[in-house]
Amino acid sequence: MTIRLSSIQKIYKVGVERVHALRGVDLSISKGEFVAIMGSSGSGKSTLMNILGCLDRPSKGEYVLNGKPVAKMGAAALAEVRNQEIGFVFQSFELLPRSTALQNVMLPLIYSPKRWMGARKRARGALDRVGLGERVKHRPNQLSGGQRQRVAIARALVNEPSILLADEPTGNLDSKTSEEIIALFKQLHADGQTIVIVTHEEDIAGHAERIVRLKDGRVMSDRKTTEDPIHREYLDRMAVAAADMAKHDAVSAASNGAPLAVAPEVRGHGEAKVTVATTAAPQPVGAKTGNTGGAA
Repeated sequence: MTIRLSSIQKIYKVGVERVHALRGVDLSISKGEFVAIMGSSGSGKSTLMNILGCLDRPSKGEYVLNGKPVAKMGAAALAEVRNQEIGFVFQSFELLPRSTALQNVMLPLIYSPKRWMGARKRARGALDRVGLGERVKHRPNQLSGGQRQRVAIARALVNEPSILLADEPTGNLDSKTSEEIIALFKQLHADGQTIVIVTHEEDIAGHAERIVRLKDGRVMSDRKTTEDPIHREYLDRMAVAAADMAKHDAVSAASNGAPLAVAPEVRGHGEAKVTVATTAAPQPVGAKTGNTGGAA
């Protein structure tokens, strides 16, 4: 077992008030799992992420990471655990703006007495692993958002951590780039990496094996993604929306003189494939069409 949380509580004192961010969380994550943690604002997911990453201590309860009870470790011991056992990926990348991609990835190795020798070679290897072997000399402002996040992932991986913690890793990225980053996470998971991702996006969580949902500081549900009723309902809505969009596009195309035959075919739970056949009447030479992309 890589992670085991038992009766974790986190209480903040705000003036004379006591705010219960976590109210007895039990959670176990095995080596090689890919888990998504979800919850609305105030659910406690960020607090849980901080405790998992040893960035904060629980007020009560036990946290065991790779057999080590970390909840009551001192500051120096926790710093070593963060450096050796945990790789962090943040929404805002957190790269040093004046450093190259290679220098950013080397940073954790500088604080690792066991691995600082050969740091440059390790960092190059990590960048190769995320597909940025040709960008080692580029600074963050010379990289796209997706490339910057890949640098951040390489930095998180360079010490070969037990777990990779990702906090809203696609929050600052467009849809296409988000898909590329999630594909990278899935490849890392296929290679055996344990991944915990915090997200509010249902489509992103759907790529994980399990979804843990928090509400008011408690675990509301912990299920396999394929068995999670909220996610299944989301997939059904998306399938209906896709079919409606296809029908709308078909009607629009037909009104422009290109009748379409639309045949939605649902495959599995929540997956929809829309088959579109186009039948367009031949146009006389020089006739205007609805295509605004220029002459053929």
